[in-house]
Amino acid sequence: MKFYFDENITPQIARALAILQEPRPEKIEVFTIKDVFGKGTADEEWIPIVAAEDGIVITQDFNIQRTRHQRELYRKHGLGVVFFKPPSKTGFDYWTMINKVIEAWPKIKKVAKRERKPFAYVIKARSKKLEKL
Repeated sequence: MKFYFDENITPQIARALAILQEPRPEKIEVFTIKDVFGKGTADEEWIPIVAAEDGIVITQDFNIQRTRHQRELYRKHGLGVVFFKPPSKTGFDYWTMINKVIEAWPKIKKVAKRERKPFAYVIKARSKKLEKL
């Protein structure tokens, strides 16, 4: 499985998870959109490519779900998306985001293994639950 962290989540989380997953037999790869596609690459460019790789995206950009053409794009291409919905437009602070992702990581992997794509889940600011959209 391939997981891609959007550039609105600190890349250190993706890099740390890549290291932590390395010795595991699950064969999980973790990347950042920024490292693979470059800073500022439009969602419309990377969504079809990540979907073609059977990837899952982890993002704070809930506009991908709200904006009709982006929502239709990820659904059309069969992308799995996990949204972290922050309490404000500025996003989660650094350590809160780290804690949220680490806490949710086993649940995210479980959903990614069992759920048929396209799918979308959200973890809200005051919740630990992974909710299907």
